[in-house]
Amino acid sequence: MCETFIANHQFNAIKKHAENVLNAVRAASDRKVIESVKSSAEAEVAAMFPLATGERLKLLGEIVNVQTAEDYAKFTRALEPYLTEFPRVTKEQIVKLFPKNKKLKLPDLAAIDYRYITYLSWLDVASNKLFIVYPLDGKLIGVEGRYTPMNKKNYCFICRKYDELALFSAVSKKRPPNSSPDYYKAVGNYLCASGHDCNANMTDTTALESFIRSVLA
Repeated sequence: MCETFIANHQFNAIKKHAENVLNAVRAASDRKVIESVKSSAEAEVAAMFPLATGERLKLLGEIVNVQTAEDYAKFTRALEPYLTEFPRVTKEQIVKLFPKNKKLKLPDLAAIDYRYITYLSWLDVASNKLFIVYPLDGKLIGVEGRYTPMNKKNYCFICRKYDELALFSAVSKKRPPNSSPDYYKAVGNYLCASGHDCNANMTDTTALESFIRSVLA
């Protein structure tokens, strides 16, 4: 059995670098340009895994051999057995993450392929609420907020993909000392209307983690 080491967002990033190599091979006539793109892709991918040695580096280094669509498919398929899964969560765990929500709608956990998600999210259409679960600093964190479709395209703050967006507005979980009972602080940003698409395009966790920390602060 393969020892997994590639997270979903890293897998997405590797695929983008592989696409760059493939596009360079197809479009560039200058061999130096192609080799430069290959070298850059190999270096960028290796930098994601500073502790990788031996077989792992060899596996990742195959990116320089992507010449055709078939090569691209073969390369990405070879990486799939090494994908780390999102932490398996139970319905009981999710309920504990949202203790104030007494009518919590739960996602279909059995339908999820945990290899291909960086964060777990689901929408309660009846209440227009979006729920996000993410392992921050080794601990599962739950964030809920108002979900407002925008019916327009722009860049998602999480994955940076140009797509249909929704405004996600979450209430800060902490109150300043001696704050009034009416104290209210919301943290909002625009994200993909589809959590599935967002996970498929995500190549970095920095923006998501920053958002969650701002909600917790």
